[in-house]
Amino acid sequence: MIVRAAIVVALVLAFSPAAAAATPPTIRVSATTASGPAPLRVVFTATGDGVSYHWDFGDGSSAEGASVEHVYGAGAFTARVTATGAGGETSTTSLRVLSLAVTLKSRGIAAYGQHLRFTGRLVPAIRGTRVSLYAANGSRAARGRTGRGGRFNIGIPVRQPMAYTAHVGGAVSNSIVARVRPALSAGFLGSGVVGQPLRLVPKVRPRAAGPVKVDVRRRGRLIAAGEFASGARIRLPSSRAAEYRITLSTSGAGGYARSRVSLRKVVFRPRLAVGSRGPSVLALNEALHHLHIALGSIDASFGLDTRDAVVAFQKLHGLPRTGSVDARFWRLLLMAAAPRARYSGDHIEVSKALQVLFVVRAGRVVLVSHVSTGATGNTPVGRWHVYSKVPGWLPDGMFDSSFFLRGFAIHGYPTVPFYPGSHGCVRVPLWLAPRIYSYDPPGSTIYIY
Repeated sequence: MIVRAAIVVALVLAFSPAAAAATPPTIRVSATTASGPAPLRVVFTATGDGVSYHWDFGDGSSAEGASVEHVYGAGAFTARVTATGAGGETSTTSLRVLSLAVTLKSRGIAAYGQHLRFTGRLVPAIRGTRVSLYAANGSRAARGRTGRGGRFNIGIPVRQPMAYTAHVGGAVSNSIVARVRPALSAGFLGSGVVGQPLRLVPKVRPRAAGPVKVDVRRRGRLIAAGEFASGARIRLPSSRAAEYRITLSTSGAGGYARSRVSLRKVVFRPRLAVGSRGPSVLALNEALHHLHIALGSIDASFGLDTRDAVVAFQKLHGLPRTGSVDARFWRLLLMAAAPRARYSGDHIEVSKALQVLFVVRAGRVVLVSHVSTGATGNTPVGRWHVYSKVPGWLPDGMFDSSFFLRGFAIHGYPTVPFYPGSHGCVRVPLWLAPRIYSYDPPGSTIYIY
């Protein structure tokens, strides 16, 4: 009887609910928000048949209870909740939370109408997220997307001072105030010829940047000064040859940055030739030097070096090769830019079509000279290298010679016609030959085209 009773008890225990396999509690999780700007306040709620709930918020902090509240700093987090049943069984589920923060940077100043670059970063670093740049007036200025590391780069043209912020998923960055540097320029009414009326017309864009402060000097002496509206006409004396140094500036009020520009205007005697002297010649030599056209000296005397420089300019611009200056020459000179090299690097170029020589350094023309190549067109075209140099005079009149192919050389010569007139060499003026000689050491490259 005792044995039979034990068997019955064992069977009852084997089939009782307590002996059945434990079932984890069911659990459902909700959150007031899963994404938003930092600091992000989230209320989590867990429901189910658990008797207790433990929360791990993913940022090193935790809490207990079916409903909990947590504030996240910027970043991406995984919140986990573990439910415990009456019998000690557990189950876990999780929820992804994005707490967004965006920063914005810029140098803050751009010239009128130019692009201002804004850079920034989104935390957490999510690639491909849309970023919108908004102006303080509520208009959207531009859009972009985040790249590696959550970084972004957006550029916009600026025409007026304005504050900007970057917006990502409800997160708003710090504000950056963009300042505008006004565009200053000046026009002139009149040719600049002695005796003809001449007026300075200052201009500022935008006009809202305020008046233009004008300072006009001749040989350091103040001729005109004051604040003028954009488009004002300021008379400049033109009864005698002169060079005016003009400074335009703005004060930088109203969110605009300060702006300043310097320029010059020459009142010239239109006709100059060898033997001329005075401020018109000085202005001529300074203008030629600014274009890297070779001169012996920059002074108020029109010598043979000025004549050769004038011829070089005339060759470059298709003018008659007279060696003297007229009104047409002045008009082109005051608008001209330095010539450009055909090839990069350090070398010398000779244009047979233009009859000019360029000394080129780092791809930029640093010296221009008029030359004369072969009268029959026999100066060899191609890429050559200096293989021999002979300083001083040779019996046939060549001076400071740099040979680049057989008997062909770049050299000084007593006469350098304004047209192709040599036996095949590249002739340069005697006064300039030593400088050219110093620019083409053995092995240096010569391009002739």
